[in-house]
Amino acid sequence: MSQIRILWVDDEVGVLRSHILFLREKGFETETCHSGNDAINMVMERPYDIIFLDEYMPGLSGIETLRRIKSVRPSIPVVMITKSEEEEIMDAAIGSQIADYLIKPVKPQQILLSLKRILNIDDIVTRQTTTLFREEFGAISEMISASSTFGQWSDLYRKLTFWQAELARSSDPGMMEVLRMQESDANRAFARYVSGNYLGWMSAETDDKPLLSPAVMSKRIFPLVRQGSPLFFFIIDNMRLDQWQTIAADLRQIMRTVSEELYMSILPTTTQYSRNALFSGLMPASIGEMMPEYWISDHEEEGKNLNEEKLLAKNLQRAGITCRWGYSKVSSDAEGRSLNDKASQLLTHDLYVIVYNFVDMLSHARTEVNVLRDMTGDEASWLSLTHSWFIHSPLLELLRIISARGARVVITTDHGSVKVQKPVRVVGDRHTSMNLRYKTGKNLDYNPREVFEITAPAKAGLPMTNITSKYIFATGNDFLVYPNNYNQIVSYYRDSFQHGGVSLQEMMLPLALLEPV
Repeated sequence: MSQIRILWVDDEVGVLRSHILFLREKGFETETCHSGNDAINMVMERPYDIIFLDEYMPGLSGIETLRRIKSVRPSIPVVMITKSEEEEIMDAAIGSQIADYLIKPVKPQQILLSLKRILNIDDIVTRQTTTLFREEFGAISEMISASSTFGQWSDLYRKLTFWQAELARSSDPGMMEVLRMQESDANRAFARYVSGNYLGWMSAETDDKPLLSPAVMSKRIFPLVRQGSPLFFFIIDNMRLDQWQTIAADLRQIMRTVSEELYMSILPTTTQYSRNALFSGLMPASIGEMMPEYWISDHEEEGKNLNEEKLLAKNLQRAGITCRWGYSKVSSDAEGRSLNDKASQLLTHDLYVIVYNFVDMLSHARTEVNVLRDMTGDEASWLSLTHSWFIHSPLLELLRIISARGARVVITTDHGSVKVQKPVRVVGDRHTSMNLRYKTGKNLDYNPREVFEITAPAKAGLPMTNITSKYIFATGNDFLVYPNNYNQIVSYYRDSFQHGGVSLQEMMLPLALLEPV
């Protein structure tokens, strides 16, 4: 008990002397302050286990203080002290960010009971979250059935991602399973949407054509460069929307989100295709035709993303942009810290592009390292690992430096990933690509009802190694497996995060513009 540290925030702390003495007699280490700003500073400087917070204070209100505390230390339980007696408000607060809700005047015994209730806070959160999700279940199902435009799919994906985060705080596994079923339904419907529209997006501009990988630089980055002042463009390899939202929460103290949207990765959703398309401003087939020296085919062993800087240079040249620009790729903590040492030099550029490979490397490591897979068995633990990396990464430190110097930042990714579950049999020759979410080759044998197939690659802007070459893509949480060593391969890759195919998680990607606070 003596190790529990309490912070009590109230502009009239003097009248609470008896409460403070009572808590100290019970063995709680209790500190006080008079304002929200003082509370935020104290929370940043030292750890607290519980905070009692007055809702009505001059200056920074209790609610605003709560938001800022949660942005700095999201795990600290906060007990709100208020004059309101509406039970519905209390339940909603307990189910969101507040650990408990007490009505003035507060007796010392109430404080003690609140501390005891906090030990069972998960039960309260679970009940509130479960009730709200049940109310939303029908609406989500209707959205899945009705979504027929990119905007509607964006809204649906954001809603699914929101409930993933909310239910992760709940201790009711049944509700998360229901959400997973809805995500599967959504991905099946999304695959139908993509298969019915993808080739149309390639051939012409349509009212519902989403922003695709090759257009990101020309439509979002180059206009910002032309406005002047330094712009940093970060591509965090293999980052999903939920991972971005986890990172964004840690950026609120240093950067303000000016705009945030979703764009669509091209197929296949891999670095070789989607990121090269992003940098070049071209579909893969056009890269191969116009700059064959920069395109590496699937069956070649050479690295597939070694020419990004050259592709970017050509893109800038075609756009007529003559500015001071730079490019770096970070694949280790040491490389990140080395880049940070050059921050002053980076800030002299009009445009600086930085690729961060860590999330993708983490995904591959999770497949190969059993202990890492065991540690991240569900989506919540996977997000937690992403969060842990980011708050300790040189990337966050660089963003702090950039923000302090007044530069703008765009953050995005080249593709996402999906946790695969269901194997789909495919037969191919030795020249068939090895990716588990897509295959390309000339002798593919598969069930066309189980995949999204592109039999005329040129219409999809994809290169052909042979006149009979085709591409097939796994959808939802499927993965493509050869009959050879089938059971062994299935056992090894099931529940791993893969990319290359058609799913909301792989194709619908965050793109955010941020400015210093």
